[in-house]
This record gives sequence, structure tokens and C-alpha cells, in this order.
Amino acid sequence: MRRCIFLVLIALLPAGAQTAGEKENLTLDEAVRLALSRHPDIGKARAAADALKGKIREVRAQALPEATVTASGTRWRDPSLLNASGIDKFPEELRKALIPVGINRFDYGISVKQPLYTAGKIGTALRLASVEAEGSMIDVDRAEQDLALEVVKAYYGLLWAERYRDLVAATQEQRKRHAEMARTRFNNGVATEVDVLRSEVAVANGAPDLVRAENAIRQARALLNYYLARPVDFPTRTSQEFELKPWDSQDLETLAQEAERSRPELSRLRIAERSAEHQLQLARAESRLRLDATAGFGVSTRLTENLFNSDFTRWNIGVNLTLPVFDGFRRSGLVAQAVANQRAVRLEREKVQQQVRLGLQQALDEVRAAQETINAARANISQAERVLTMTQENYRYGAATTLDIVDAQTALSVARTNLLKGLHDYAVARANLLWTLGRRPWE
Repeated sequence: MRRCIFLVLIALLPAGAQTAGEKENLTLDEAVRLALSRHPDIGKARAAADALKGKIREVRAQALPEATVTASGTRWRDPSLLNASGIDKFPEELRKALIPVGINRFDYGISVKQPLYTAGKIGTALRLASVEAEGSMIDVDRAEQDLALEVVKAYYGLLWAERYRDLVAATQEQRKRHAEMARTRFNNGVATEVDVLRSEVAVANGAPDLVRAENAIRQARALLNYYLARPVDFPTRTSQEFELKPWDSQDLETLAQEAERSRPELSRLRIAERSAEHQLQLARAESRLRLDATAGFGVSTRLTENLFNSDFTRWNIGVNLTLPVFDGFRRSGLVAQAVANQRAVRLEREKVQQQVRLGLQQALDEVRAAQETINAARANISQAERVLTMTQENYRYGAATTLDIVDAQTALSVARTNLLKGLHDYAVARANLLWTLGRRPWE
């Protein structure tokens, strides 16, 4: 059953995601660009932008002439004359002559309607649709930025898992070498059986760590493959190392000004404010004077041979004026809604601006904290490596025990893990800071 479900999921993936010759080793830039070209969220945002382009065309149609061609053919009999009052006073011969018979009626024609004046309603609707279309492109940028940040985090997560597995494997290899040394010394009579057992227990305790490290790689790879629209078990691998790119700018006010200019959310809210202004204008234009020009031309006849006879043509031309006198306070209700929406959008923008400042402060703190972790871990690694080397030398001469070796190995493993975690946290914190500033998070 699980195999069938997996095959169905693979079939639903984009065709590009199932290509056997896809590249397995990816840089961060390649991973982000691949995700942006494939992930459904980006496609949805672009589809929404295309829908708004169609909305603009729909609104523009209100300002253009509307032409309609009609044609009809009818056979009818109308006895209304026989039901007229006083028909009984007519001579009987005349009444018999007035008995109706069925006749044919053929009509065809074209009618045209052109708005002349709508109190600015059509023009405002066009501007509103254009503003919303502009906002939809900002939505695409926002979707791309959000997806890029998730891809960056997933990529760094896989990179951390791969390097952590290497670290665990190296530590396990050290334990095995020490267990062999302890066994050799025991066979030569210069070590106790306790030393051998302790070293072998340390090797056995390290085996689950290696299994967990392998599981972490599979989980991190599956998450990255999800964003890349690949099968979850595709053998995607990272092809670069953590880079400690420095971050020099620490002025919160300068960074906040940049974020307010570049963040897609704030740009979208500024567009929403413009949209709310146009909606207010549109509400005020409701239930006002409207002028429309109308024209029609056609033919109406009982006989088919007269369908193209100019004597049977009919035409009209005119101007229609519509002035609502009382709409039940509909217009005032629309204006009140538009004013309230305008105020809500302004308050939302102010709130997001404060959130951006808060996010910048947190991102800067995380970058600094990760930098300190890296510096401390590097100092600890050099010391832990020296301690392990000295302890191993002492053990060869009988001046240290297996427990001392295990403690030194653990200390070195912890220091290396802390450095790896610091590098990962710094890379993610820097990506978060770039995202908060509205920049590309993989720069």
C-alpha cells in the first residue's frame, strides 16, 4: 500500500522533478533558483497576477462601446382587436374582415451603447485595477523571498546534517582505534581488561549516534527535495561549505530604513493604501449622474423577400440620462466601509513597520550570538585537540587511563559540534537578516 502511495506521489510531481539525469550535487544558488522555477507556491502567485491582468481588461471594457447583434423570426396571431371595447357596434361584414390570421415576423439589427459620463466611476475602477495588478507582482516577489528563505534553511540543514555525520564518523573511528590500542596493550600485559571493556563500550555507545546522524541526513534531504519539487528520496547533496561572511552594518535605524523601502510586505501595504483611496473615490462616485449614448439599426418585415429592402429599415439614436434620487443610503454605506478600510490598512502598515524593526533587532542579536559561539568553539577545538593528543601519548606510557581518553574524545567532539552548530546558526541568522531587509537571503 505504501509503495502504491509513493508511486502516485511521484506521478503527481512535475515532469522536471522525475528526470533521471538531474544534477545531484547543488550549490545554494542552484538550489534556490531550481525551487523558484518549480515550486507550486510561485506558480500560484503568478497565476493570481495573471488573473488581475484579466480583471483590468474586464474593467476597461466598461469604458468601451458595447455592440450587440440580434435576429429573430416569429409566427404569431394577435386577436387583441377583437377584444376592443365597442367592437360589437361595427358592421358584421367589417367584424368578419377583422378576424386575424397567423403571420410571420422577421427582425434583425445591431445596437450600440457607449458610456459618455459616469462621474469618474470607470476611470477610478481602471486605476484601482491597475494598482491591484501592481500589488499582485509584489505578491510574487514576497512568495519568491519566502520560498528562498525556506530553501536556504533547508539547504543549510542538509549541509549541517552531512558535516555532523562526518564528525560523528570521525569520532567513532577514533574510538575504534583506541579500542584496538587497548586490546593490543592488554595482550602485551601493559593494560587491564577494564581499559579494554571501557574502550569497547565507548565504541558501542557511539554506534547509535551514527545511525541518528544518518537519519538526520535523510530527513533534511527530504525537506530540501520538497522545496525543489523532487522525489523525497532523490539523492540531493550539498556541494559547498559553510561560509563565515562578515556582517559589518549594525546601525538599526539605517537597516530599518532599508527594510521599509525593500520589504515586499510593506510595499504591498503601501499599494493597499493607494487601493483603499481609489475604493473611497469609487464609493463616492456611486449613485451619481450617468449619461449613455445609444444607437440601433435593423430591418423588420413580414416577408423574407423584404429582409434587404430599405423601405423596411428601422433605426434610432439617443442619449439616456440616469440620475438616482434616493438609493436607501447605499452610497453613504459604501463610503463608510471605504473609510474604515483605509484606516485599517494604514494601521496594519504601521504595525508591520514595528514588526520589521523588532525582527531586525532579533536578527542582529542572533548574528552576534552565533559569531561569539564560533569564536569560542574554535578556541576550544585547538585546546581539546591538544588535550586529546597529550592524553593519548600519556596512555601509551601508562600515565593515563581509557576513561581519560574517552573524556578527551568527548570534549573534542563537543567542541567540534559547537563549531558546526555555530556556523549553521550564523548562516541561518544571516539569511534571516537579509530576508528581513528585503534582500535575497542566499547572498
